[in-house]
Amino acid sequence: MMHAAHLDPQLPKPALYAALARELESLIAGERDLIANLANAAALLHHSLPEVNWTGFYLWKAGELVVGPFQGRPACVRIGLGQGVCGTAAMQRRSIVVPNVHEFSGHIACDAASNAEIVVPLLRGERLLGVLDVDSPTFGRFDEQDRLGLERFAAVLLEHVA
Repeated sequence: MMHAAHLDPQLPKPALYAALARELESLIAGERDLIANLANAAALLHHSLPEVNWTGFYLWKAGELVVGPFQGRPACVRIGLGQGVCGTAAMQRRSIVVPNVHEFSGHIACDAASNAEIVVPLLRGERLLGVLDVDSPTFGRFDEQDRLGLERFAAVLLEHVA
C-alpha cells in the first residue's frame, strides 16, 4: 500500500513535529519489523523536513554503530562509540544539536555538503538500539524545537519495534 504524507513544511516546528509523530504512528501501526519501520521513518522525515540532506539511522551492533535505513548520499558504514556526533550521542545517551559540524571536534564528514547535524539516541531503558541522525547543508538549521520534536518522533518509533 502506498502511503503519502502531505505535511506543510512551512508549519511552525512544534506543529510540524506533532503532525510527523501522528503520520509516523499511522504509517507503522501494526508493523513490528525494525528495518521496515526505520526505512519508512527515514523517508517520512527526509521528505517532510525542510533543508535536510541526509536522514537516517545507525544501529548498535557488536560495539559500534552500523548504518541502517537512510535517505541521502551514501554514508559512512561504521562509527565507533564516542566518534563523531553519532558516536558521541550514543556514548552520552543524549541528543546532540550541532549548529556547525566543522566546529565539532572529531566530526566525521560523510557528506561534504552537511553543515549542521542533530542526533537522537534510540534507547530502550538504558539499552542503546542506535541513533537517528539528520544532517543539513544550512548552518544552525537545528534547535531545541527540533530536538524535542525528533525525540518525540523517536519515542513513537520505539513503541512500534520489537
